[in-house]
Amino acid sequence: MELHTLKPAKGSTKSGKRIARGEGSGHGGTSTRGHKGQKSRSGWSKKKNFEGGQMPLQQRLPKRGFSNPNRVEYVSLNAGQLQAFSDKHGITEITREVLLAHGVLRRTDVVKLLGTGDITSKVNITVNAASATGKEKIEAAGGSVTIA
Repeated sequence: MELHTLKPAKGSTKSGKRIARGEGSGHGGTSTRGHKGQKSRSGWSKKKNFEGGQMPLQQRLPKRGFSNPNRVEYVSLNAGQLQAFSDKHGITEITREVLLAHGVLRRTDVVKLLGTGDITSKVNITVNAASATGKEKIEAAGGSVTIA
């Protein structure tokens, strides 16, 4: 190590320009922001999708379709899933509260019973809606479906 090879430790010195610290710094006056305009003002930040005042792309594109505000989004519960749930927890009376307690549903979910999979155990279930095949499979196994 020699005197001419000494350097300060990495991160110990500040790099970059000190802005708005007087004319002597070379970055006084307009503080490197140029003269006038939106970008020179305090509080300016470029908004996402901003195109400099031009009509944004999402507003230029044609709109299509229809979003039904009254659409009900169901969480599906298959017959096979019910069989696995019943085997795992040993439950035959399945209600909304039971499904919430075991983390199958969220508080705001609306449940629909579907017929995918096989069920052999007798299960009594209460749901918001049920498909015909789902109801048939539960009843064929000796259970019942209540729509609440």
